[in-house]
Amino acid sequence: MTRTDQASPVEPGTKVTGAGHERGKSRALYTADERQRRDETIWTIVQGVLAPLQFLVFIVSLGLVLRTLTTGEGAFAADVSIVIKTLVLYTIMITGSIWEKVVFGKWLFAPAFFWEDVFSMLVLALHSLYLVLLFGEIGTLEQRMLIALAGYSAYVINAGQFLWKLRMARLEGARSPEAVAA
Repeated sequence: MTRTDQASPVEPGTKVTGAGHERGKSRALYTADERQRRDETIWTIVQGVLAPLQFLVFIVSLGLVLRTLTTGEGAFAADVSIVIKTLVLYTIMITGSIWEKVVFGKWLFAPAFFWEDVFSMLVLALHSLYLVLLFGEIGTLEQRMLIALAGYSAYVINAGQFLWKLRMARLEGARSPEAVAA
């Protein structure tokens, strides 16, 4: 959940979608005040550290899960890696929610990141389901690993959403009046 610039005023009667866009027009991700809060909060740095850490844990865990599914070996290591990935996910979701509250005044589902947050809930649900299966000793090893892969697939899509928003924010930052004046 890494987020980033200057808002254009919304004309009366213009429908704003949850994705931070007006119909037919692009809307900036941040107002000037939101951008300032984003730049001043420690939670932006926390998100910037946790996001690549989560990706690294994901890559290692994905390899272990695929190994277990293809060879039947290393199930314990795969399970441990998925639990670690899930704990990192919970951490980034909690700190991301705090970040969103500081920047946008909402714990989750701020308009600029609405769909990213919706998809994050799917990622959380799949990872949580995996934990229920593991600790409840429900289902087979293969079923658990497939649920983990579903969660990882959703995570990849969600990470792509946030990378897209980060790129949009950087482009907006480059076009903002403050950036031009500097």
